[in-house]
Amino acid sequence: MTSAEYRTLFNSTRSDFTKITPLLWGPAGQSLAFAMRHRPGDVVLDVCCGTGTSALPAAAAVGPTGRVHGIDLAEDLLEEGRLTASAWAFQNVDFVAADATTWEPPSGVPAAGYDALSSSYGVFFLPHMDSAFARLLRLVRTGGRVGLAVWREKAFAEIAATYFEVLGRRHPELAQGQAAPRTRGIETAREAGARLDTADKLAAWLGGFGTESIQVTELSNLLPATEEFCWNLVLGSGFRAPLAKLDDVAIEQIRSDFFELVTDRGIHTIDAGTLIATAVVTR
Repeated sequence: MTSAEYRTLFNSTRSDFTKITPLLWGPAGQSLAFAMRHRPGDVVLDVCCGTGTSALPAAAAVGPTGRVHGIDLAEDLLEEGRLTASAWAFQNVDFVAADATTWEPPSGVPAAGYDALSSSYGVFFLPHMDSAFARLLRLVRTGGRVGLAVWREKAFAEIAATYFEVLGRRHPELAQGQAAPRTRGIETAREAGARLDTADKLAAWLGGFGTESIQVTELSNLLPATEEFCWNLVLGSGFRAPLAKLDDVAIEQIRSDFFELVTDRGIHTIDAGTLIATAVVTR
Protein backbone atom coordinates (compact mmCIF):
# COMPACT_ATOMS: atom_id res chain seq x y z
CA MET A 1 0.00 0.00 0.00
CA THR A 2 1.11 3.57 -0.61
CA SER A 3 1.55 6.13 2.15
CA ALA A 4 -1.70 7.80 1.10
CA GLU A 5 -3.55 4.48 1.27
CA TYR A 6 -2.19 3.76 4.74
CA ARG A 7 -3.22 7.24 5.86
CA THR A 8 -6.76 6.72 4.62
CA LEU A 9 -6.97 3.21 6.08
CA PHE A 10 -5.80 4.06 9.58
CA ASN A 11 -7.76 7.29 9.74
CA SER A 12 -10.84 5.14 9.15
CA THR A 13 -9.95 2.87 12.09
CA ARG A 14 -10.00 5.68 14.69
CA SER A 15 -13.04 4.67 16.74
CA ASP A 16 -12.39 0.92 16.69
CA PHE A 17 -8.61 1.34 17.10
CA THR A 18 -9.38 3.17 20.34
CA LYS A 19 -11.85 0.50 21.48
CA ILE A 20 -9.27 -2.30 21.31
CA THR A 21 -6.38 -0.26 22.72
CA PRO A 22 -6.77 -1.42 26.36
CA LEU A 23 -6.37 -5.08 25.36
CA LEU A 24 -4.14 -4.85 22.31
CA TRP A 25 -2.14 -1.73 21.49
CA GLY A 26 -1.89 -0.37 25.03
CA PRO A 27 -0.11 -3.23 26.84
CA ALA A 28 2.59 -3.47 24.18
CA GLY A 29 3.13 0.29 24.12
CA GLN A 30 3.55 0.40 27.88
CA SER A 31 5.86 -2.63 27.81
CA LEU A 32 7.99 -1.04 25.11
CA ALA A 33 8.30 2.22 27.03
CA PHE A 34 9.38 0.37 30.18
CA ALA A 35 11.89 -1.74 28.23
CA MET A 36 13.40 1.40 26.71
CA ARG A 37 14.35 2.65 30.19
CA HIS A 38 13.68 6.26 29.31
CA ARG A 39 15.17 8.75 31.73
CA PRO A 40 13.99 12.17 32.87
CA GLY A 41 15.13 14.74 30.33
CA ASP A 42 15.40 12.34 27.38
CA VAL A 43 14.25 13.44 23.93
CA VAL A 44 12.43 10.59 22.18
CA LEU A 45 11.21 9.97 18.64
CA ASP A 46 8.24 7.58 18.43
CA VAL A 47 7.56 6.48 14.85
CA CYS A 48 4.19 5.31 13.52
CA CYS A 49 2.86 6.35 16.90
CA GLY A 50 -0.87 6.10 16.16
CA THR A 51 -2.82 7.22 19.21
CA GLY A 52 0.32 7.31 21.35
CA THR A 53 0.33 3.93 23.05
CA SER A 54 4.12 4.04 23.41
CA ALA A 55 4.59 7.80 23.02
CA LEU A 56 2.44 8.66 26.03
CA PRO A 57 4.20 6.25 28.43
CA ALA A 58 7.49 7.65 27.12
CA ALA A 59 6.28 11.15 27.95
CA ALA A 60 5.50 10.01 31.49
CA ALA A 61 9.00 8.57 31.81
CA VAL A 62 10.98 11.53 30.44
CA GLY A 63 9.00 14.02 32.52
CA PRO A 64 8.67 17.77 32.08
CA THR A 65 12.36 18.22 31.27
CA GLY A 66 12.14 15.74 28.39
CA ARG A 67 10.31 15.69 25.07
CA VAL A 68 8.58 13.12 22.90
CA HIS A 69 7.88 13.57 19.20
CA GLY A 70 5.21 11.13 18.04
CA ILE A 71 4.85 11.01 14.27
CA ASP A 72 2.35 9.20 12.07
CA LEU A 73 0.55 9.61 8.77
CA ALA A 74 -2.93 9.19 10.25
CA GLU A 75 -4.10 12.57 11.53
CA ASP A 76 -7.25 11.12 13.11
CA LEU A 77 -5.23 8.73 15.27
CA LEU A 78 -2.88 11.54 16.21
CA GLU A 79 -5.84 13.62 17.37
CA GLU A 80 -6.79 10.80 19.75
CA GLY A 81 -3.27 11.00 21.14
CA ARG A 82 -3.54 14.76 21.58
CA LEU A 83 -6.86 14.40 23.40
CA THR A 84 -5.36 11.84 25.79
CA ALA A 85 -2.28 13.98 26.38
CA SER A 86 -4.50 16.94 27.18
CA ALA A 87 -6.66 14.87 29.55
CA TRP A 88 -3.53 13.69 31.34
CA ALA A 89 -2.05 17.23 31.39
CA PHE A 90 1.05 16.13 29.47
CA GLN A 91 2.81 19.14 27.94
CA ASN A 92 5.94 17.33 26.79
CA VAL A 93 4.63 15.30 23.85
CA ASP A 94 3.95 16.50 20.30
CA PHE A 95 1.81 14.47 17.89
CA VAL A 96 2.81 15.43 14.36
CA ALA A 97 1.38 14.33 11.02
CA ALA A 98 4.58 13.46 9.19
CA ASP A 99 6.24 10.87 6.98
CA ALA A 100 8.86 8.91 8.91
CA THR A 101 10.95 8.47 5.76
CA THR A 102 11.55 12.23 5.48
CA TRP A 103 11.34 13.36 9.12
CA GLU A 104 13.98 15.81 10.29
CA PRO A 105 14.41 16.72 13.96
CA PRO A 106 12.90 20.12 14.78
CA SER A 107 14.57 22.74 16.90
CA GLY A 108 15.03 21.63 20.47
CA VAL A 109 16.50 18.24 19.62
CA PRO A 110 20.15 18.12 20.70
CA ALA A 111 22.68 18.38 17.87
CA ALA A 112 23.92 14.87 18.72
CA GLY A 113 20.45 13.47 18.01
CA TYR A 114 17.55 11.87 19.83
CA ASP A 115 18.24 9.91 22.99
CA ALA A 116 15.84 7.18 21.88
CA LEU A 117 13.87 5.91 18.89
CA SER A 118 10.84 3.67 19.37
CA SER A 119 8.09 2.16 17.25
CA SER A 120 5.23 -0.01 18.44
CA TYR A 121 3.85 -2.24 15.66
CA GLY A 122 4.95 0.32 13.10
CA VAL A 123 8.35 -0.45 11.61
CA PHE A 124 6.99 -3.01 9.13
CA PHE A 125 4.73 -0.34 7.59
CA LEU A 126 7.75 1.70 6.48
CA PRO A 127 8.28 1.54 2.71
CA HIS A 128 11.66 -0.07 2.03
CA MET A 129 11.82 -0.99 5.71
CA ASP A 130 15.57 -1.56 5.92
CA SER A 131 16.70 1.70 4.33
CA ALA A 132 13.99 3.70 6.09
CA PHE A 133 14.98 2.28 9.47
CA ALA A 134 18.68 2.90 8.80
CA ARG A 135 17.87 6.54 8.10
CA LEU A 136 15.90 6.84 11.34
CA LEU A 137 18.79 5.36 13.32
CA ARG A 138 20.99 8.18 12.03
CA LEU A 139 18.75 10.59 13.91
CA VAL A 140 19.74 8.94 17.23
CA ARG A 141 22.90 9.90 19.09
CA THR A 142 25.72 7.43 19.60
CA GLY A 143 24.88 5.44 22.71
CA GLY A 144 21.19 6.20 22.34
CA ARG A 145 18.56 3.47 22.45
CA VAL A 146 16.18 1.96 19.95
CA GLY A 147 13.14 -0.16 20.75
CA LEU A 148 10.53 -2.02 18.73
CA ALA A 149 7.33 -3.92 19.34
CA VAL A 150 6.47 -6.38 16.56
CA TRP A 151 4.14 -9.34 16.18
CA ARG A 152 5.47 -12.74 17.18
CA GLU A 153 5.37 -15.60 14.68
CA LYS A 154 1.84 -16.99 14.22
CA ALA A 155 0.22 -14.02 15.95
CA PHE A 156 -3.36 -13.68 14.64
CA ALA A 157 -2.77 -16.64 12.30
CA GLU A 158 -5.95 -18.52 13.19
CA ILE A 159 -8.28 -15.54 13.33
CA ALA A 160 -6.76 -14.00 10.19
CA ALA A 161 -7.15 -17.23 8.22
CA THR A 162 -10.78 -17.42 9.31
CA TYR A 163 -11.50 -13.82 8.35
CA PHE A 164 -9.89 -14.04 4.93
CA GLU A 165 -11.60 -17.35 4.23
CA VAL A 166 -14.97 -15.68 4.80
CA LEU A 167 -13.92 -12.70 2.72
CA GLY A 168 -12.79 -15.04 -0.04
CA ARG A 169 -16.10 -16.84 -0.13
CA ARG A 170 -18.01 -13.62 -0.68
CA HIS A 171 -15.43 -11.49 -2.47
CA PRO A 172 -12.46 -13.55 -3.68
CA GLU A 173 -10.97 -10.60 -5.53
CA LEU A 174 -10.53 -8.77 -2.21
CA ALA A 175 -9.11 -11.69 -0.25
CA GLN A 176 -6.39 -12.41 -2.79
CA GLY A 177 -3.08 -11.64 -1.14
CA GLN A 178 -4.92 -11.05 2.15
CA ALA A 179 -4.78 -7.29 1.70
CA ALA A 180 -4.68 -4.46 -0.76
CA PRO A 181 -2.49 -4.92 -3.84
CA ARG A 182 1.29 -4.62 -3.63
CA THR A 183 3.06 -1.43 -4.58
CA ARG A 184 5.85 -2.24 -7.02
CA GLY A 185 9.22 -2.73 -5.36
CA ILE A 186 7.90 -2.40 -1.80
CA GLU A 187 7.33 -5.26 0.62
CA THR A 188 3.88 -5.59 2.09
CA ALA A 189 3.69 -5.00 5.84
CA ARG A 190 2.99 -8.71 6.25
CA GLU A 191 6.13 -9.68 4.33
CA ALA A 192 8.27 -7.21 6.24
CA GLY A 193 6.83 -8.35 9.55
CA ALA A 194 7.62 -11.97 8.72
CA ARG A 195 11.32 -11.04 8.66
CA LEU A 196 11.08 -9.91 12.30
CA ASP A 197 8.68 -12.39 13.90
CA THR A 198 11.03 -14.54 15.97
CA ALA A 199 13.50 -13.47 18.61
CA ASP A 200 16.43 -14.72 16.53
CA LYS A 201 15.30 -12.98 13.34
CA LEU A 202 14.58 -9.71 15.12
CA ALA A 203 17.91 -9.71 16.97
CA ALA A 204 19.80 -10.50 13.78
CA TRP A 205 17.99 -7.75 11.89
CA LEU A 206 18.79 -5.14 14.55
CA GLY A 207 22.37 -6.37 14.72
CA GLY A 208 22.70 -5.83 10.98
CA PHE A 209 22.51 -2.09 11.59
CA GLY A 210 25.48 -2.22 13.94
CA THR A 211 23.47 -1.92 17.14
CA GLU A 212 24.72 -3.54 20.32
CA SER A 213 23.36 -4.89 23.63
CA ILE A 214 20.33 -6.31 21.84
CA GLN A 215 17.62 -7.77 24.06
CA VAL A 216 14.42 -9.41 22.86
CA THR A 217 11.55 -10.36 25.15
CA GLU A 218 8.54 -12.45 24.15
CA LEU A 219 5.18 -11.37 25.54
CA SER A 220 2.17 -13.69 25.55
CA ASN A 221 -1.17 -11.96 25.01
CA LEU A 222 -4.13 -14.31 24.45
CA LEU A 223 -7.31 -12.29 24.02
CA PRO A 224 -10.93 -13.48 24.25
CA ALA A 225 -12.46 -14.12 20.83
CA THR A 226 -15.82 -12.60 21.65
CA GLU A 227 -17.99 -11.44 18.77
CA GLU A 228 -17.51 -7.82 19.78
CA PHE A 229 -13.74 -8.01 20.08
CA CYS A 230 -13.27 -10.02 16.88
CA TRP A 231 -15.15 -7.45 14.85
CA ASN A 232 -13.54 -4.47 16.57
CA LEU A 233 -10.19 -6.05 15.74
CA VAL A 234 -11.14 -6.22 12.07
CA LEU A 235 -12.37 -2.61 12.01
CA GLY A 236 -9.57 -1.25 14.20
CA SER A 237 -6.59 -2.72 12.35
CA GLY A 238 -5.19 -3.37 8.89
CA PHE A 239 -7.77 -6.14 8.46
CA ARG A 240 -10.19 -3.34 7.62
CA ALA A 241 -8.56 -2.58 4.26
CA PRO A 242 -10.58 -4.93 2.02
CA LEU A 243 -13.87 -3.67 3.49
CA ALA A 244 -13.35 -0.19 2.05
CA LYS A 245 -14.71 -1.38 -1.30
CA LEU A 246 -17.89 -2.89 0.15
CA ASP A 247 -21.23 -1.35 1.06
CA ASP A 248 -22.89 -1.67 4.46
CA VAL A 249 -24.98 -4.70 3.47
CA ALA A 250 -21.94 -6.61 2.20
CA ILE A 251 -19.93 -5.70 5.31
CA GLU A 252 -22.72 -6.97 7.55
CA GLN A 253 -22.70 -10.26 5.63
CA ILE A 254 -18.96 -10.58 6.20
CA ARG A 255 -19.37 -9.81 9.91
CA SER A 256 -22.12 -12.41 10.35
CA ASP A 257 -20.33 -15.12 8.38
CA PHE A 258 -17.06 -14.37 10.15
CA PHE A 259 -18.32 -14.90 13.66
CA GLU A 260 -20.36 -17.91 12.60
CA LEU A 261 -17.15 -19.54 11.36
CA VAL A 262 -15.26 -18.45 14.50
CA THR A 263 -17.95 -20.22 16.54
CA ASP A 264 -18.02 -23.33 14.33
CA ARG A 265 -14.25 -23.72 14.66
CA GLY A 266 -14.31 -23.28 18.42
CA ILE A 267 -11.93 -20.32 18.39
CA HIS A 268 -11.94 -18.97 21.93
CA THR A 269 -8.75 -16.91 22.01
CA ILE A 270 -6.78 -14.65 19.68
CA ASP A 271 -3.01 -14.91 19.85
CA ALA A 272 -1.60 -11.39 19.95
CA GLY A 273 1.89 -12.54 20.93
CA THR A 274 4.47 -9.79 20.73
CA LEU A 275 8.23 -9.33 20.67
CA ILE A 276 9.79 -6.35 22.42
CA ALA A 277 13.34 -5.58 21.31
CA THR A 278 15.79 -2.96 22.55
CA ALA A 279 19.32 -2.13 21.46
CA VAL A 280 22.02 0.52 21.79
CA VAL A 281 22.89 2.61 18.74
CA THR A 282 26.56 2.68 17.73
CA ARG A 283 28.40 4.40 14.92
